[in-house]
Parts: sequence; structure tokens; C-alpha cells
Amino acid sequence: MTDAVIHPIQIHRGGGRPDGGRVSSLVTLRAYEVYRHLHGEQEAMITGGCRGGFGAGELVAFLYARGFPQNEWRQRVDEAFKGMEI
Repeated sequence: MTDAVIHPIQIHRGGGRPDGGRVSSLVTLRAYEVYRHLHGEQEAMITGGCRGGFGAGELVAFLYARGFPQNEWRQRVDEAFKGMEI
């Protein structure tokens, strides 16, 4: 087994400002496919140069959407965010 590349994510501990979390690039790169399709190229979202990476809710929404056909990604991301409290 090889060591996975780790990307930063935003997590909240105790309701304050986001802390730096980490997750495998195997996860963030799949979420980034959806993000890039919807919002355009911004590699800093996965390297940490933009807001400290994806938020946990964004990961959930983008990974959920990725399981559907690409033409449904916008609808599925919106569906995942509706009522989300993370």
C-alpha cells in the first residue's frame, strides 16, 4: 500500500472558525471534478490556497452528486445542500 497524498479541508470544532483538517486526495480529487464542472478551474481548492480547501459539507455535496450523470450534477449538489447543517 502506498501513502496517499493528503489535501487540506475546513472543519469546525466547537462552533468557531474553521480549523485545518485533512483528507486523502483520493476523496478531494473526486469532489473537485464536480466543483470544476460547476464553477470552473481553481486548483487552489484542493491545494489549500483557497479558503483552506473544501468544507466538509462541500465534500458531502460534491461526492453525492458525482454518483449521478454529469448533466445532473448542479441539481444534485443543490439537493445535497438543501437543509444541510454540518
